[in-house]
Amino acid sequence: MILRSNCLRASSRNVSMLLPDFLVPALFSPHTSRPFSSTSRCRSRIGSAPLSLPQGVDLRFLEPPARIKQYNTMTELPKTVEIIGPLGKMSVQLPHYMSLDHDKETRKASLSILDREERKQREMWGTTRAYLNNHILGVSEGHTAILRLVGVGYRATVEPSAVSVQSEYPGQQFVSLKVGYSHPIELGVPTGMKASTPQPTRILLEGVEKEVVNQFAAKIRKWRVPEPYKGKGIFVNGETVKLKAKKIK
Repeated sequence: MILRSNCLRASSRNVSMLLPDFLVPALFSPHTSRPFSSTSRCRSRIGSAPLSLPQGVDLRFLEPPARIKQYNTMTELPKTVEIIGPLGKMSVQLPHYMSLDHDKETRKASLSILDREERKQREMWGTTRAYLNNHILGVSEGHTAILRLVGVGYRATVEPSAVSVQSEYPGQQFVSLKVGYSHPIELGVPTGMKASTPQPTRILLEGVEKEVVNQFAAKIRKWRVPEPYKGKGIFVNGETVKLKAKKIK
């Protein structure tokens, strides 16, 4: 054992003499993990940010019924908050661990949770606050999406009826696209939305619910996704595409 320890000391001494000085500490020092980023971890503060209510927008709280028994356990039903504005009315369900404080004098609302150390509550805190903010903007100003049709012969119109699509509700409008197919593409406008064409190559979508507006814009864009060689396609809002060089055979 003594001979072996002497040999190990001699070998380490020889290695330290052969290697440069900046490599010796890395070999013989204990391995320590170093984080990828040198900055400290910072949690998001979106959930605790106050909500501003414009003039004409009001909140109404609907208390849930009593607890229900499900699978031999008592389950608390989520609370419902209604946002009422000049353009419509929307509702958001709040989990039982969330509470919304509404100050009518300052027209501010703040969202809070029971336990900030629980991961699930922190995740839903910012998400629910974003839903509330989108609904407040929707019932007061509305959400819009502008689509640009780029291509030779590409154009769009809004028609009161369609040939290939059946109407889902009375008075439904249809967006008719001519984007290089042998037949026009007809898409029904969802309920609560308004579509118009200020120019033959522009489509303006307006609605109260942001998710529905963006989803319908994505549905239209799917028929001609922007391609990177000629720059043709249907672009949503400020979307751009970086052009590539042409393929040379």
